[in-house]
Amino acid sequence: MTKAAVVILAGTEGHANVGRLVNGLETAKEFAETEGDEVELIFDGAGTQWIPELEDSDSDYHELYQAVKDDASACDFCSGAFGVDDAVNDSGVVRLDDHDGHPSIRSLVDDDYEIITF
Repeated sequence: MTKAAVVILAGTEGHANVGRLVNGLETAKEFAETEGDEVELIFDGAGTQWIPELEDSDSDYHELYQAVKDDASACDFCSGAFGVDDAVNDSGVVRLDDHDGHPSIRSLVDDDYEIITF
């Protein structure tokens, strides 16, 4: 059994960041589809800005996002800092605030998750 935490940090600006997002979503999907694996998909920092875009059914990546949405969460603090509070709330994505308003990466490491950042 493999445990992975895929953390999307890439913002929405630029072609390279789109590539990071798509690679992160594909990685999360691969873990989600593999029997016995556990995956956590975390939108953190500027990555929280992707949630309203991915929720839009016209997004090129909406279907890919939907495939892993049940495993997704978002940084509580960063959702506010990057101006996407309402969109994250509307999405139903779980907000994490375990460590000073942010997700606790340490607790994931302590739970034997491999941390993969995009």
